[in-house]
Amino acid sequence: ELLDQVSNYYQYQINHHSQSHQVQQYVKQRGLSPEIIKAFGLGFSPPGWDNILNVIGAGDHNKIQALFDTGMLIKREEDSSGNSSGQTKSPYYDRFRERLMFPIRDRRGRTIAFGGRILGDGKPKYLNSPETRLFHKGQELYGLFELKQALRKIEKILVVEGYMDVVSLAQFGVNYSVATLGTATTAEHLQKLFRLCDEVFFCFDGDRAGRDAAWRAMNNALPAIKPGKQARFMFLADGEDPDTLIRAKGKAGFEAEMAKAMNFSEFFFDSLMKQVDMDSLDGRSKLIDLSKPYLEKIQEGAFHTLMIARLSELADIDKASLLPLLGAKPERNQSLQKNNAFKAPLIQTRQAPSPVKKAISYLLQYPQLAENAGDPGRFMSLEVEDISLFVQLLDLLQNDPHLTTARILAHWQNSTQYQYLAKLAMEPLLITDEQAISCEFNETLHLLARLYQQQRFSRLQRKERTQGLEAAEKKEYGQLLLSIKSK
Repeated sequence: ELLDQVSNYYQYQINHHSQSHQVQQYVKQRGLSPEIIKAFGLGFSPPGWDNILNVIGAGDHNKIQALFDTGMLIKREEDSSGNSSGQTKSPYYDRFRERLMFPIRDRRGRTIAFGGRILGDGKPKYLNSPETRLFHKGQELYGLFELKQALRKIEKILVVEGYMDVVSLAQFGVNYSVATLGTATTAEHLQKLFRLCDEVFFCFDGDRAGRDAAWRAMNNALPAIKPGKQARFMFLADGEDPDTLIRAKGKAGFEAEMAKAMNFSEFFFDSLMKQVDMDSLDGRSKLIDLSKPYLEKIQEGAFHTLMIARLSELADIDKASLLPLLGAKPERNQSLQKNNAFKAPLIQTRQAPSPVKKAISYLLQYPQLAENAGDPGRFMSLEVEDISLFVQLLDLLQNDPHLTTARILAHWQNSTQYQYLAKLAMEPLLITDEQAISCEFNETLHLLARLYQQQRFSRLQRKERTQGLEAAEKKEYGQLLLSIKSK
């Protein structure tokens, strides 16, 4: 209810604030009608640091705390004397200022968060509410409530990457799009969408980053695809986005481009075949191995059977010979039922992964994390499980930062570690927010650095007691001692 009040305040300001001319000019340039602005509840967060604090908080401690808890207010940093910076009365200030505001609503239409687009040249261009008790980015989709309001029967849903794409598409009559909220498409997103319709389109940029994002969406879609459900992948030309495309071609032209979207099996096998030599026996064998961990995630049924049949055609191997290579037995249904009955309690009781194992999982699904990880060699002497594999993976990605998950796995194709890595690549991550994943990965690097210092210190300590230390080792020993004591 409180965030609905905030949304109403922003909606009023877009038409009545003395400095709203810039936002009005922006929405006019984007061709947004008053009806669309109202339907999506677009608003304006005025200049100033305490509009929400004073108007909605209104000196009420409970309201101010609630505004802070829902991400609308930020707490000021305190100086060394314990006073808030700037000597202001309140320790809080508004999160959103001078932005076009997009309320994010839950399935019942209640405002649970906001996204804001800067109107000038400031950064960041888009600012989202943080994760809160009400708002979980990996579960919510922008525009889903508005879509359900506009359509009684939902035949298909288009997933795009930005708020403005959703609003612009709706303005031109494509009122069945939603956007993820600064995260990759998650399994929870897919389950929610497939409960509403049978066909989900994903729209991505055609560059490497777009195709990597599409692969992650495909991976998350695997367990969600049930009989009668379809996922398709639409890639845009360089410099194009859904907004520019629909403006150039209109609804009919845009939907004609959607009709050209790759179906699931086409995108899946096309992506994997680019990693192998299909003219050789080794290449076709590798295609089978690359496909196996993904096919295992697809539920039993016609789609699973047809995917195996397609792999049989591409690899030029009869289905009877292919099934054992995929780990399938003749009586597949009975075998899977037994396996599922056996695996269920294991899933419930499995231990949390070690930090290194978790970091490997993050690297497999987000290879760009390796870019700022520093020299992998500094971890080689650590006595930690999986550390050698972690170092090799870091080194590989730093030498070739554009590797996809499939190409990473192909690198270990003939190694005993292949199955282990393939399993990690398939496991759903416990967190889906990319910023949170980056923070946890960096924390793991810091943990390993501290562990290296502790192990190195212990080795030098033992050597000092038994053999004595050389001058350089004594200096290192003293530095490590100071570093460990300071933490």
